This record gives sequence, structure tokens and C-alpha cells, in this order.
Amino acid sequence: MTSNKLHPVLTVRFYNSEKCFGPGLARLLLCVNDLKSLRAAAASMEMAYSKAWRIVKQSEAALGFKLLLRTTGGRHGGGAVLTSEAKTLLEKYSAYVLKLEEDGQKLFEEMFNQ
Repeated sequence: MTSNKLHPVLTVRFYNSEKCFGPGLARLLLCVNDLKSLRAAAASMEMAYSKAWRIVKQSEAALGFKLLLRTTGGRHGGGAVLTSEAKTLLEKYSAYVLKLEEDGQKLFEEMFNQ
């Protein structure tokens, strides 16, 4: 079976009793890291701020640690930065996804491009 049009797309989500981390939250956290604001990160993804806030809080509760250090507005405005735990989680998640994609591509070629 040979097809140049087929290719695997793998999506990695982490669960405990419920989904607690996946590609959407990883992307949101990367945007927060770049923009230093949850509100700006959500806007850049065309996501409602309330949804961004909700998924961060749900994930923090499920993971058992904070993902963001937040400062409230004021004279110079508020902001958010990633915690060290969030940075570590993102690094490991990204490395894990990359390895799965590499191994998945090899397996796909082995199984479907004979």
C-alpha cells in the first residue's frame, strides 16, 4: 500500500482523572511566554480571555502546580510569566511530542510505504 498523500498526525494530551495538558494549552503558554500576558496570548490565538483563564486554572488544579505567575493591572498594567514548573513541563512536552512524531513517521513508513 503506497500513498504519497497519507501522513500521520499525532496529538499528545496528558490526563489524570481528566485532560490536564495538551497542544492548545502548550501553545497558549508559549504565547504567554512571548507576550508576557495571558490576555494578549489569548487574543493572539483568537481565544476568549475567560476560556484561557479557565483552562489554565483547570490545568493548574489537575497538575498540582501553578503554570503562571500573574500580576494584576495598575499603573504599568498587569502581566503573566511562566513558572519554572511550566517551563519544564513545556520543554519536556515538546521533546516528547517531537520524539513521538519522529518515531511515528518511521513506523508509518514501515507500515504503509512498502
